[in-house]
Amino acid sequence: MHASGRIPIVSIVGKSDAGKTTLLEGVVSELAARGYVVATCKHHAHEVDIDVPGKDSWRHARAGARVVMVALPAQLVTIRRLERELTLDEIADEAAREGCDVLVTEGFKRTAKARIEVVRRARSRELISEPDELVALVTDDDGIEAPGVPRFALDDHRGVADFVERTFLGGARDGD
Repeated sequence: MHASGRIPIVSIVGKSDAGKTTLLEGVVSELAARGYVVATCKHHAHEVDIDVPGKDSWRHARAGARVVMVALPAQLVTIRRLERELTLDEIADEAAREGCDVLVTEGFKRTAKARIEVVRRARSRELISEPDELVALVTDDDGIEAPGVPRFALDDHRGVADFVERTFLGGARDGD
């Protein structure tokens, strides 16, 4: 946890089909293998109904339940209706209450905290962020200008996880 009392928020941003989800999967897998408890949050700009119309839980929500929980043998799924969109800090606070060490987000282009941008040459040759907003760049394009920003190859999930651990989590876990 940071001195602010909040867990760190690392935001993976980039254009569609740049490889954000693949990078997130690799980094989360690396951090989890090192013993960190990782939360992830995917931002959707539009409303998405993740519940299945007609199913009991959907019917519960439609009847007026503000919080609908589905209990499975190894999972508890919670769907909570919000009166307003939560900030990244509020989402991180939710993750911290669940015992998480770090929140890794995908999307959140407008409100991203520590931005790691993914740029795939075949998809685009431009950043969506200003270089001074970036903490790292993951790309296969040597022509992208971002002076002083650490760079990683698209498939260097371990290197990005090392960077996240060193920069935001205070170094290696005890016993590593």
